[in-house]
Amino acid sequence: MNRIKLVAILAVLGIVTFVAMSSIYTVSEVEQAIITQFGEPIGAPVTAAGLKVKVPFIQDVNLIDKRVLEWDGNPTDMPTKDKLYISVDLFARWRIADPLQYFLRLHDERSAQSRLDDILGSETRNAVAKHELIEIIRTTRDRVPLRDTLLTGAGPQQDMGSLVPIQEGRKLVEQQIFAEAAEKVRVFGIELLDIRFKRINYNESVRPKIYDRMISERRQIAERFLSEGNGEAARIRGNRVRARSSRRQSGVAVCATGALTARRGAKTKIWTTLNNVSALR
Repeated sequence: MNRIKLVAILAVLGIVTFVAMSSIYTVSEVEQAIITQFGEPIGAPVTAAGLKVKVPFIQDVNLIDKRVLEWDGNPTDMPTKDKLYISVDLFARWRIADPLQYFLRLHDERSAQSRLDDILGSETRNAVAKHELIEIIRTTRDRVPLRDTLLTGAGPQQDMGSLVPIQEGRKLVEQQIFAEAAEKVRVFGIELLDIRFKRINYNESVRPKIYDRMISERRQIAERFLSEGNGEAARIRGNRVRARSSRRQSGVAVCATGALTARRGAKTKIWTTLNNVSALR
């Protein structure tokens, strides 16, 4: 009899412990919770950290992250306004501002990431299609390029280093994408915090042609410098030859003048001697 009572007491204690454990849950500082009853949310979201109580068995706890989260899209090929295909890699920071709306519309982070893929990808494609490539690459409007000191005073024909003027720039393009996308993700309980272009590159199919064109332009510049260098070398050599000829002609003239002067002096001495001999006779 006592053994039966002991087993019954242990069973009751086990049931009570199980019920108590099922009634208690914890929420950490980086989480918030949505309580659902038979799959339907009840009450306000639990955003404060600590030990909480719920109705056991019929209520479930759905934990939602409340930290700043990262979205990192895959590089996507898209055309610019000037019909150049580029590969754009974008990343963003976001957080769950309305956990109840987020839970009802998306339920989990995987669905949120997928929805961000669609919205941010679409808005990026629209923004890139409205701007030329230089507007997406450049950041400042009135930037003055650094110029190599070797090019200083190279002449008015040297227009290398000049920058194409822009109207907006990459930062404004990012702001346009952010403004459009933030409005669309707000209905899902998501707050978009920031977006940035991570990498912009030419499409793989046209990249070799672009590199070949860049190499050709650099070769043209090198050939122009080589031609100017050869011309300057020829000018210096010509000046040196002319200076050498001038010095030679000056030396010959001096020698001829000296010989003529010596010959005249010798003749004068001869006539003087002959005159003295005639006088003695």
